[in-house]
Amino acid sequence: MADDQRSMRDRMLAGDPYIADDPQLAADSTRAQSLTHRYNTMDPTDGAARRALLEELLDAFGPGSEIRPPFHCDYGYRTTVGSRTFANFGLVCLDVARVTIGDDVQLGPRVQLLTATHPVEPGPRRDKWESAEPIVIGDNVWLGGGVIVCPGVTIGANTVVGAGSVVTRDLPADVVAVGSPARVVRSLG
Repeated sequence: MADDQRSMRDRMLAGDPYIADDPQLAADSTRAQSLTHRYNTMDPTDGAARRALLEELLDAFGPGSEIRPPFHCDYGYRTTVGSRTFANFGLVCLDVARVTIGDDVQLGPRVQLLTATHPVEPGPRRDKWESAEPIVIGDNVWLGGGVIVCPGVTIGANTVVGAGSVVTRDLPADVVAVGSPARVVRSLG
């Protein structure tokens, strides 16, 4: 892994293993922490300033969307939020890989979108190597409170995931899924 001459940021952006405490990545993370701190402590009645800050932080933030504070992310620039999407209190978005959230999505309180992964082997893990896999949340998805979405998962359009579920693998469109790990319990209309 160490023979690659690309920067750790370039490795991360390409989806290859990287070391997270690299100075460039640390600066990017500090920027995101600063912006999310400002967002989380802003006057909730100043909608225009809150929106402008999310537009600065995120790769894209669609019209009519809202994220209630507190909100936490690793980098921000790896996350896209579609139009008319609502995220309730406490969204955690570990956006080391790309996180794509569609239009008309509803995220309950304390949802976690976790793209980061770590080696199972002790040597590379001790050496601080990490990687990540993207998450895609389709249009009109509803994730109940406390749902955890694991690295590499795609959730199809119109799907509902019950509160407290842990989504470890892709879910198709138009289903209800619950549990840990989440499993499909019924199809929708």
